[in-house]
Amino acid sequence: MSARLLTHLRHVDLAVPDYDKQLDFYSGVWGLTKVAEDSGISFLAAEGSPEQYVVRLRKAEEKRLDLVSYGAASPADVDTLAEELLAGGVQLISRPGKVDTPGGGYGFRFFDVDGRTIEVSADVEVRQHRRIEEKESIPVKLSHVVLNSPDLNRTRDWYERHLGFRLSDTLSSPHMGEVMHFMRISNQHHSMAIARGPHTALHHISFEMRGIDEYMRGSGRVIRAGFKKIWGPGRHMAGDNTFTYFLDPHGNTVEYTTELELLDEDTWHPHVYDFSQPEVTDQWGTANPMNELVAKESFNDLDRGVFVAPPV
Repeated sequence: MSARLLTHLRHVDLAVPDYDKQLDFYSGVWGLTKVAEDSGISFLAAEGSPEQYVVRLRKAEEKRLDLVSYGAASPADVDTLAEELLAGGVQLISRPGKVDTPGGGYGFRFFDVDGRTIEVSADVEVRQHRRIEEKESIPVKLSHVVLNSPDLNRTRDWYERHLGFRLSDTLSSPHMGEVMHFMRISNQHHSMAIARGPHTALHHISFEMRGIDEYMRGSGRVIRAGFKKIWGPGRHMAGDNTFTYFLDPHGNTVEYTTELELLDEDTWHPHVYDFSQPEVTDQWGTANPMNELVAKESFNDLDRGVFVAPPV
């Protein structure tokens, strides 16, 4: 790919059997705002984000990751990306055209190397949003998404080659080898990360809070509401961001974070961090220890909705 054509992460779309319970969690305890709903599909916005929505929920018989959506700067870039993907042998689900979701726009969908549905769009109407106030413990925006892959480096190579992602940092250990790649499409340390897992699935979705106080207040609210906290609060070394991870009602991992690192891309060189060192996973030392049981929580269920794509 000659140029980076993606600009940012737009939204993550989930399908779930118990739609009402999931909607109550995201629009209540988690702090998103329902902006549209129709026949078992709802669109949820973050109050501080110009995106029309950051999570879409859909009622379905089986839990799955429906798609991950990214932005592009212009319809011309959308067309260029579609042509480059076709030339690279990537299977398109749709050709570029009108996007029929809140905010409209111009975009298309395709399969990644693991069979996930990816969407890229431009000219989406900007949502009227606002400044999140002090002590207001609701998400400002969608921060990043992490995806499980059974072949970590194949997935990394595919995203670098076809979508222009660049590697920021890697987590590794002497006993397990590489377990996570942090990937960027801007100066934000990562918009996506790829985690080594036993099967293709969603690892977690992360939401940015206004600051440390709002992050802690939000974490406390979710704990008091009785939802399972997996890990945190703490501060990672890769990305230098805070973290608290919870399970939503369907067992998807969701994260509150803040202060994700912004890089000087001209001078940045990726690190390989040894995550067996406790200060790598949590610089503060406040989180519960990372262990095999904690890691398995984010393996998630096998996503049976993915398309079995041929190697690309």
